[in-house]
Amino acid sequence: MIASSLLLAPPPPFLRNPNPNPSSPIPPKPHRLPSPPSSQSPSSTAPLLPKSLLLSLISDQDRGIKTQSNPSKRAEIIQAIEDLAVLGAGTITTGPSLSATWRMLWTTEKEQLFIIKNAGLFGTSAGDVLQVIDVGNGVLNNVITFPPDGVFFVRSSIDPAPPQRVNFKFTSAVLRGSNWEIPLPPFGQGW
Repeated sequence: MIASSLLLAPPPPFLRNPNPNPSSPIPPKPHRLPSPPSSQSPSSTAPLLPKSLLLSLISDQDRGIKTQSNPSKRAEIIQAIEDLAVLGAGTITTGPSLSATWRMLWTTEKEQLFIIKNAGLFGTSAGDVLQVIDVGNGVLNNVITFPPDGVFFVRSSIDPAPPQRVNFKFTSAVLRGSNWEIPLPPFGQGW
């Protein structure tokens, strides 16, 4: 089974990572989507409609936790992702513009959802959930933060397969607290 995550790419210039080091797990400040100018024609705002619908559908899903128990909502979200993908058909999304720190908004990836849902076992809640992608160096880092001092960090190697696929293989994983660290065996690969 392939997991789906909402990471919109390629990012428009106003969403690109201001962090000059995309390999750094430090997240950039959140960006606010600008409102389209009222002078834009309906055809120039067409991609905003499916994107707005998708963002609306996932807004109350706790990153995908609630979707696990709601197959009809999941199907609706997956359809919205597919509808948005149609708009990007033919574009190359595996180039340098993919290198950024991305905030994970929604996923079907069971291990990530398990960790997010059960953060209370560590006396905290999940903070930011990020993917830090560096296409040039062939690196993908998955980062789940647990404020104030914890992190689950998974390093992966990536191999872009243009135009729109990136293959990955997990290479290391660690769960860290303020004064402890547990290395975990990396497992998994996919695209």
